[in-house]
Amino acid sequence: MKTLSILLIEDDEIESIKFKRVLDTMVIKYNLTLAKNGEEALILVQEENKIPDVIFLDLNMPKMNGTEFLKILKNDTALKYIPAMILTTSNNRADILECYAVGIAGYILKPLRYEDYKEKIQVAVEYWSHNELIKL
Repeated sequence: MKTLSILLIEDDEIESIKFKRVLDTMVIKYNLTLAKNGEEALILVQEENKIPDVIFLDLNMPKMNGTEFLKILKNDTALKYIPAMILTTSNNRADILECYAVGIAGYILKPLRYEDYKEKIQVAVEYWSHNELIKL
């Protein structure tokens, strides 16, 4: 079984802990890298040995929000193929449409109940662990 390299871009430490807790319940092998905002994440993905298989990111973050990060990511010829999944509390239709227009791979609303959150994250991570990912 291959190891799935995941980048989580999330400024809320509790959310990051919750995400890792869900991963720890799964049988997949993973390598999780954390970034607190889009600026930090850009530095990480621009290092050749740090390119993740999939990115999960929040929209509302300090310094550089999720949408700003996505626009830079998807305009970079070396990075635009990395699947990016939004993981947010925003169900604003304008946010959803803008993210899909930029080129996201999915949009997950964070549910209030932990069990619902766990199920959504497990399904998404399981999908990406089986998907054919592009390696440049």
